[in-house]
Amino acid sequence: MASGIFAILDDIAALMDDVAVASKIAAQKTAGLLGDDLAVNAEKATGFLSSREIPVLWEITKGSLVNKIIIIPVVLILNYFLPIAITIILLIGGFYLAYEGVEKVIQYINSKRKKGSDDAKKNAVDNINDEGDEKAKIKSAITTDFILSVEIVIIALSSVLAKSLTVQILTVSVIAIVATVGVYGMVALIVRMDDAGYKLIKKSENQGYLATLGNILVNALPVVIKSLSIIGTIALLLVSGGIFVHNIDFLHHLLPTVPSIVKEFLVGIVAGLLAIPIFNLAKKAVAAFK
Repeated sequence: MASGIFAILDDIAALMDDVAVASKIAAQKTAGLLGDDLAVNAEKATGFLSSREIPVLWEITKGSLVNKIIIIPVVLILNYFLPIAITIILLIGGFYLAYEGVEKVIQYINSKRKKGSDDAKKNAVDNINDEGDEKAKIKSAITTDFILSVEIVIIALSSVLAKSLTVQILTVSVIAIVATVGVYGMVALIVRMDDAGYKLIKKSENQGYLATLGNILVNALPVVIKSLSIIGTIALLLVSGGIFVHNIDFLHHLLPTVPSIVKEFLVGIVAGLLAIPIFNLAKKAVAAFK
């Protein structure tokens, strides 16, 4: 009896070792995409009233967890029965990410032409104060997270295809949890930088090193948010372009002398320009049926 229990424990320990090694490899392969995920989601979780930042972020985090609960079994099943479906899903998702990236660029250009950057920023904040726009931005963030999560899960799975099904499931689950907790934990720290700064200033009575650090955090937040907005838009285009370049042979071998990051960015822009009229028509069609 005791020997049977110890044998089971040995099997569990060996399985956990395999999962740990596989998770490390999968994490290395998804590290770049997780960085893009952080930039995109940090940009989407900012711009709200201070009192709404954490509640909004929590709603997005819950949506992200639901996304992964849906994605993991679907991807595993499709990979077993219909692998081509994964590529098709990736390409559709790539078009959506490209659409979001190019749309942000167009909106920025239009806002600069019509009202100037200061008015555009003010109006953006006013809009997000509205409950309907807040829900729309949360929905957009969860949708974008879904597409990025699909790619993260697929890349993680691709690194353990030679392993047993149990190792595949556990490894992909570990990466999914780390992606959600790590990414949104970092986002929470970013959006609360100014509150931490104000507390340090108050605690130090605006004197000494703590006050200096507090002022740095408060003054750095607008710069960080603006930078994340730019980085997030670029990340959307790079991720979308990467999906097409890595899954379509013609694009993969196109312009071999051009650096891959430049090619992926250009492909993302082109895909976004093609996707805009399609998604706009789809939105109008959906609105017409409501």
